[in-house]
Parts: sequence; C-alpha cells; structure tokens
Amino acid sequence: MGAGGFWDDSERAAAVSAEHARASKRLDVFTSLQADVDDLDGLAQMAAEDESLQAEVDEQIASVEARLAELEEQRLFSGPYDAGDALVSVNAGAGGTDAQDWAEIVLRMLMRWAETRGFQVELLEVSPGEEAGIKSATFRVSGENAYGLFGAERGVHRLVRLSPFDSAHRRHTSFAGVEVAPVVQDTGEVEINEDDLQVDTYRASGAGGQHVNKTDSAVRITHRPTGIVVQCQNERSQSSNRATAMAMLRAKLLERSERERREEIAREKGEAQDVNFGSQIRSYVMHPYTLVKDARTGHEMGDVQRVLDGDLDGFVRAYLLSSAATNE
Repeated sequence: MGAGGFWDDSERAAAVSAEHARASKRLDVFTSLQADVDDLDGLAQMAAEDESLQAEVDEQIASVEARLAELEEQRLFSGPYDAGDALVSVNAGAGGTDAQDWAEIVLRMLMRWAETRGFQVELLEVSPGEEAGIKSATFRVSGENAYGLFGAERGVHRLVRLSPFDSAHRRHTSFAGVEVAPVVQDTGEVEINEDDLQVDTYRASGAGGQHVNKTDSAVRITHRPTGIVVQCQNERSQSSNRATAMAMLRAKLLERSERERREEIAREKGEAQDVNFGSQIRSYVMHPYTLVKDARTGHEMGDVQRVLDGDLDGFVRAYLLSSAATNE
C-alpha cells in the first residue's frame, strides 16, 4: 500500500485496502487472544489460593474459547472467493405446493442466518408459487467470508412434515435446492459473449410499488450454451436490473467453472465425490419426531424450529471442519 502509484488504480487499491483491513483485524484478535492466554496461567495460580477468583477464571476461559473458535473458523476459508460476497438461490423441488412453501421457509432461514451473523442481505428476485410459497428466489449476501460460509448450505434440503395443504393432513416429503455462487467484479475472469444471451423483459411481480407493476422493468437473461437463467426485478429501471442480472450470470458461470474443477480434482484422486446440485445435504423431520440431521457430517439438532429461525452455525461449522480435514 505504500508503493508509489498504488492509489492510481482506485479499484485495485480498494480491494487491497479491504484485504489489509481483514488481515489487521485478524491479527488484532490473535494478539489479544495470545495476551489473555498468557494472563490465564497467573490468574489460575491465584485462584488456586483464593477461591473467590474462580468465577473470573471461568469467565476468562469462556471468552478465550469463544474467540479461539472464531479464529478456527477463519482458518477454514482458503478458497479464492471464500472471503467475498455470495449470490444465493433457492428453488422449489419435488413436492408441488408443499415444496414451494418449503422453499420459502428455507429462504427465510438462510436470510435470517445471514442477518444474525451481521451480513447485509439484498433480495434480488422472487417468483411466487401459484398457491403458496415461492418457485425460486435469489438474494445477495455481503460480508466477510459470506461465500465461504454459504457454500456449506449448497445442495438439497429435505423436509418431512404433516402437510398443511393436504385436507387429509397426511405426511409429505418436500425438497428445496440451494445454489451458491461467488460475487466477482467484471475482471475478465469470466468471458460472456453477447451473442450467447437471450434477454427478455417482463412486468415485475410482488412488492415494489406502482412503478414495477406497470412497466416491463424486470429482466431475465438466458445463457444459451449452459442453459443458466438469471432474473432481477428489484431495481426501478430496466438498465439497472440488466446490470445486476449480468453480475448474477457472471457469478453462476464462475461457480459452474469451480464445480467442474472440483469434480476433475476428485476424479484424479479417485474419489466418489458428489458435488452436484442434486446432492441431499440435510433432512428436517417434523413428524413423527423432530430432528434436523446433516447427511454429510452427522451433526444434528432436535429443535427444528430453532434451526428454521436461522440457527445454522453448528451445522455450518461441522461441515467446514469436516471439509478441511478431508482436504488436508
């Protein structure tokens, strides 16, 4: 940052400055943690002679363990895009109206989890279901390690419950798929040929006021070579929606490239690794018992509602630790 001409390229300077801020923050946490651990030894010796100090020792240990867990989580993000923002899409799978309702529940769960972690969340597009729920939705989550964290939620989420849409109140199984792509700037990492694009405009639905409902401001872009479809309707102007949709397309093409790279590495290692969209990652059972269980790690929680309200930290951390151990 002290090099001559560093600030001439404002975009690169901003990126490096952000990286410097992240590294400085992490170093400060580590230095503080190291000092507190050093102090613990003496404090523990004093507590051995004076029991009234034991509560202070316990409090200090709890603080150290919590911050150590945060640093351990930071260590798990080593991918090229892990530190950046993420584009998260939720799609209703098999199960009709139940699946569309389940997709909306998953969307709410993920957005609430993002907010509890202090991330900024922007809903970009929602396609409502015919009777209830949603067919699909996409939101952007911005914050440190957003992509690295949300990558743990990529895959199919399975729900088992007594259907509120079945007059006989029978048990139904529904599926919702979650796709996660890194948000990248237009740096040339992904080349998009305009001739490969089919651009459609349509009247936006849902919230947004009179403007979006009376003009064809929403934009849908189809990338013909891959079949990837993106759409955006949250901006007021068609040009703004197109720009956002292009950023979404770039992110999804990059994620596709990364997935193919992971599959190739897995094949070279001789691993039967399923990294496709269709992999079922977690089951949420609400009848005849209540349990959320991750198929990849075995991590589970009996309080289903707590998980659906956004308590995903345990599941995500278990997956990240498992992935790190596999890759070491």
